[in-house]
Amino acid sequence: MTAAIGRTVGRLPGLGSSRTRNIVLATVVIVFAAVLPFFYDSGSAFIEDATTALIYVVMALGLNIVVGFAGLLDLGYVAFFAIGAYTIGWFGSGFFVDQSIHIGVAEQLSALPGIHINYLLIIPLAALFAALFGALLGAPTLRLRGDYIAIVTLAFGEIVGRIAVNGDEGVFGIGTFNLTNGRRGITPVDKIDLPLVERFTTLDLRPWYWTALGMALVVVFINIRLRDSRLGRAWIAVREDEVAAVSMGIPTVKVKLYAYALGAAMGGVAGSFLGSYFNTVNADQFEFSFSIFVLAMIILGGLGSIWGVVVGAVTLSFINTRLIPDVLNDVPSKVGLDFDLTQLGFGIFGFLLVIMMVLRPQGLIPEARREAELTEGMTEESVFEVKAT
Repeated sequence: MTAAIGRTVGRLPGLGSSRTRNIVLATVVIVFAAVLPFFYDSGSAFIEDATTALIYVVMALGLNIVVGFAGLLDLGYVAFFAIGAYTIGWFGSGFFVDQSIHIGVAEQLSALPGIHINYLLIIPLAALFAALFGALLGAPTLRLRGDYIAIVTLAFGEIVGRIAVNGDEGVFGIGTFNLTNGRRGITPVDKIDLPLVERFTTLDLRPWYWTALGMALVVVFINIRLRDSRLGRAWIAVREDEVAAVSMGIPTVKVKLYAYALGAAMGGVAGSFLGSYFNTVNADQFEFSFSIFVLAMIILGGLGSIWGVVVGAVTLSFINTRLIPDVLNDVPSKVGLDFDLTQLGFGIFGFLLVIMMVLRPQGLIPEARREAELTEGMTEESVFEVKAT
């Protein structure tokens, strides 16, 4: 039975037919991405935008686990960005000035007050904190579906956002402990300091770029392994038909919690990088619109498609940081309108998504299963082969 199903899947269009070509193409793209900084000045705006795009890839792939693989909805993903960013703000700055803890940091940081921990230790801390809150978010949504999941996740994101804004006066007004420093933010945040390399600086952006590229590649590899694992197949089963998944013995509660936790962990890791990269952690960074921005990357690239999400994240990131502010921003003034195009950024993203839903609802690089669903991709020959098997 299993062998028959395997033979049938192998005959479906787009599944496993170009593995070698995909590996070669991926290798070429990775090599090109690795050498790209050498074609630009070390502090160029393009390298800055490319670094941001790569870390957005990490975030988008994390959300893709929840939305694309497991078929769940998460409108509060910005909360995990916030948790990761505050993790490096707490453990990689002088925010807690009355403390003096230094672990694995450069000599110049050892003389500063506060808590200063090496970034390689902050990464698992950020992932752990975000994963715990991801499981906490997933717990009340286990019995919910559709719009109700959207409401709960949206509320979670707003709660974390309000805590970030008002956390300088206790949490929800309880106590006086300064947790987030509110809109004043936590600054400066320690630069990344990796073993055997010089401490990162603001002027030389190449190390930031290569670190972001390495993180993106690791997350891509993790996503591929998760997708092809037993857990990944369980996520897809839940996404396709939860009732059928339960009847087949899949523990949907555990499976959903894993999706929320793993997706949140990746968002937390990306948040810790951005906290150091931007040199500040500020409550104004964690708006609801950011969750929609990351979700748009997934929809543009293709729900559940790993490489599609990578392309969608890079595309929207460059549209946001390069195309709109630097190329198209003065277009309204040329036709007599008195506003900047940057004010309509999210309106432009919404317009792009509407166009995508009309022209190519499966995304730029769709997942094979989803493409088959949306285009009725099984040909008459494939249907005959399935019945014959």
